[in-house]
Amino acid sequence: MKILVVGGGGREHAIIRALKQSPRCTEIWCAPGNGGISYDAHCKNIAATDVEAMVAFAQEEAFDYVVVAQDDPLALGMVDALAAVGIPAFGPNKAAARIEASKVFSKNLMKKYGIPTADYAVFDDPAQVLRYVEEKDRYPVVIKADGLALGKGVLICQDHAAAEAAVKEIMLDKKFGASGNHVVVEEFLTGPEVSVLSFCDGKTVKPMVSSMDHKRALDGDQGLNTGGMGTVAPNPYYTPEVADRCMREIFLPTVEAMQKEGCPFKGCLYFGLMLTPDGPKVIEYNCRFGDPETQVVLPLLESDLLTVMLATTDGTLAETGVSFRDGAAACVILASGGYPLSYEKGKEIAGLTLGQLPGRKDVTVYHAGTALRDGTLVTSGGRVLGVTATADTLPEALQRAYAACEEIHFDKLHKRSDIGARALAAMQ
Repeated sequence: MKILVVGGGGREHAIIRALKQSPRCTEIWCAPGNGGISYDAHCKNIAATDVEAMVAFAQEEAFDYVVVAQDDPLALGMVDALAAVGIPAFGPNKAAARIEASKVFSKNLMKKYGIPTADYAVFDDPAQVLRYVEEKDRYPVVIKADGLALGKGVLICQDHAAAEAAVKEIMLDKKFGASGNHVVVEEFLTGPEVSVLSFCDGKTVKPMVSSMDHKRALDGDQGLNTGGMGTVAPNPYYTPEVADRCMREIFLPTVEAMQKEGCPFKGCLYFGLMLTPDGPKVIEYNCRFGDPETQVVLPLLESDLLTVMLATTDGTLAETGVSFRDGAAACVILASGGYPLSYEKGKEIAGLTLGQLPGRKDVTVYHAGTALRDGTLVTSGGRVLGVTATADTLPEALQRAYAACEEIHFDKLHKRSDIGARALAAMQ
């Protein structure tokens, strides 16, 4: 099969490397891709959000299957547009992608079908938000932009002044554009966070191995929120008992709710969960593979990824095996100094051969923000590389990942030194 993957970051690189292991995958492309991905796939410089150009390219190249990996093109209806020209794709259609693209839609869905989540209210008037927050007088409080905001449209406010600043940023200054026309105000939940990606075909849901993300830029979960500075899998807080409860109370009810709403979900449904003292609750849904969770989940997948993806598209997931190996995976993100604010690009990356570390068979380097300049690999984004190691145990996987990081160099490289520390503490 000739396959196109839409996107250009570390998640897409992880998907490509997993798809390449399938005996059915004969040719693989990525659009727009990046410098490091070009070692593993043909890259075509088309913006992931340019639905018209992407569909035209897919037709021109006669792709057998397209994997739409990024949230924006899913929300824009790329899967629908591909289906209209007879090209099957992995991912939800526009109606189902609302589960991520609109927090108002997802919160109302959970309320209607009794899926456990934080108490909330929805507003489109800034003054009403502040009146509501003042009346509740319960801090911290969470204020979320309704639409997609690169994972950064969620603000945790410790007091009324912070809530005022959040409303100004989202609703008045329109930092996230039209995403801030409506906001969701939520109660602040506490407990360990768990990410669970799952394959869905509209009826059946098959969860993948759990993971733990590290969102803050600095050690000790300090600093600004980022797209993710590292991940580990499995998540030690996600016990078999918790998994059973999530399946009964959250996963199956969500898939059934989407069916009943007339927009069955096909593709990868990401459950962002908080294990509160009252039980697991949904913090957020994503309509695609998480980044960087994918970089630790797919290296542990034993099943053929292409076979599983095709089963989600054609509705045969119930009869398709999905298995993961025992052991653990850890991913450490190497970022540009200054990320997630301003940072320099074009720094030469040393230590890699054809984008990988030679001689380290249990380590994979996933490229998130790299480019090729006159044949030399350089930085081109905030998150540059994801260094993933697998092993029989989490301490071993972390040791391998961090040892591998020491072999890679670029000017102003920034990484956290405590990825997995909370997971290790939980295991003791």
